[in-house]
Amino acid sequence: MVKDQEIFHSGKIVDITPETISVEIISESACASCHAASLCGLSESKKKIVEVPAALGYEPGEEVWVIMKKTMGLKAVTVGYVLPLAVLMAVLLACILCGVSELTSGLTAIAAVALYYLVVYIFRDKLRNDYTFYIKKK
Repeated sequence: MVKDQEIFHSGKIVDITPETISVEIISESACASCHAASLCGLSESKKKIVEVPAALGYEPGEEVWVIMKKTMGLKAVTVGYVLPLAVLMAVLLACILCGVSELTSGLTAIAAVALYYLVVYIFRDKLRNDYTFYIKKK
């Protein structure tokens, strides 16, 4: 696959099981590499654990690339942000056009988004299968 179609993150293997390899990646904000980041307070970095399917030839502590297809990233943004916004706007506009008060319309729209996220949570195992990461040695 072409490098332009993949998203790469540097990571370190922290655990290996027969089914998965757990890789720790550090997610940094754009200004985290700034020389004044420690004084600023606006920069942040978070450690995240990503599970990838088990593969042979890897050891704990090894530095690797964690790779995901760009299309999966776009799909994640759609499921996480675009569709909930569409649900919110559709329910809000439908309620207002039906003559429901603004307060009730707003609360109904928020409840619809909460219901949307509940459905996403219920189907999290199916979604997890759709979003597959893999690793490559550096």
